[in-house]
Amino acid sequence: MAEEAEKDYSLNNPDVLTKYKTAAQISQKVLEAVTGWCVEGEKIITLCERGDSLLEEEIAKVYKGKKILKGIAHPTTVSPSSFITPYTPLSSDAEEAATTLKPSEIIKIQLGAQIDGFGAIVCDSIVIPSAKNEDDKHRGREADLLLATHWANELLLRLMIPPGLLATGSEEEKKKATSEKPLSQSKITSLLQKLVESYGCKLVESTTCWQFERNEIEGKKKIVLAPSEGVKGEGLPDVGEVWGVEMGVSLGSGKIKTLDNRPTLHRRTTTTYGLSRPSSRQLLSAIVKKFQTFPFSLRQLDDERGAKVGVVECVRTNVLRQYEVVGDKDGQAVARLFTTVAITKNGLTRLSAPPPPDLEHYETEKKITDEEILKILERPIARSTGSKSKNKKKKKKPARKADEEESGESSAEE
Repeated sequence: MAEEAEKDYSLNNPDVLTKYKTAAQISQKVLEAVTGWCVEGEKIITLCERGDSLLEEEIAKVYKGKKILKGIAHPTTVSPSSFITPYTPLSSDAEEAATTLKPSEIIKIQLGAQIDGFGAIVCDSIVIPSAKNEDDKHRGREADLLLATHWANELLLRLMIPPGLLATGSEEEKKKATSEKPLSQSKITSLLQKLVESYGCKLVESTTCWQFERNEIEGKKKIVLAPSEGVKGEGLPDVGEVWGVEMGVSLGSGKIKTLDNRPTLHRRTTTTYGLSRPSSRQLLSAIVKKFQTFPFSLRQLDDERGAKVGVVECVRTNVLRQYEVVGDKDGQAVARLFTTVAITKNGLTRLSAPPPPDLEHYETEKKITDEEILKILERPIARSTGSKSKNKKKKKKPARKADEEESGESSAEE
């Protein structure tokens, strides 16, 4: 018992980082598979169910015979164009279960795995193939939205690196860089808003990035981008931490509204309460056993209809947190990305991340012109530790270079 209490669950323990990376590899593999299944006419519920089945299949392959809990850190969700939050309908709700993917629609795929309570979640935004983009080209407002989201995410990742962590030069120069004051959350929002406005877009209201901990994806610290009234973040990233980094961008105003769709995503809280209904107690018992404190969908439970009944008291007494289905207030298209990152002494490591876009496939006249933003985008996210890292770093400097090579078809200019 004493050994368990003294166990190091920080990134100082190499085993912890290994578990995060193992979970991340599974998340990446399943994201790639689900992406390939997304075609016109495919039912969202079918994609979600197939994604969860593959997650469970891949999770079962690792840490066999070990006495550790492992499972889904976030169920597979597929959100239609104007939806902001993760969405996964129930088979018992006939109308929503019939929802299918539309050609040229921008959808968001989110999912995740966890090993021993260390979760790696990932989200990507893709365009459903159609005659309009059969040449794999993204044009006009579609390109604006996807590029704005990509570059805003790249900017945010760089802004999350503690000041001076990757400083070079003399000891005096390094010391000066380290002593610089971290950017405030309002300054971070300001820079990101300026970037997405270069593409005629807006940040999604109250997009939130959370510190990750063991069995916790909404930790002590959080960064809130474009916060709504009365909402604010708390704390900034530091070395030794893992974060879930979310980026949401809209073609509309960025304002949000709660949709009429049934909320199906929930998560257990730390609140304890003597539930009175047998259905509620039975539901909570199943949740604790199968999902611990990670998000889950009612469709993942054996008795979906019973879960719809039992969940009412659990939410009312705050034993479960209910995630409302939220969409763009103007009904405009929204793109979202979610990256799980680790911050170490060598910089920022993407554990699970959406695949980088091929910038040659984007055509738009809009560009990033702000020099401060362009300079930040040229910064590396990690210290070079070998030839592999150098190649990776070189690939991550396209903001200014892409414009020179593609004559204004992608993102930035001198």
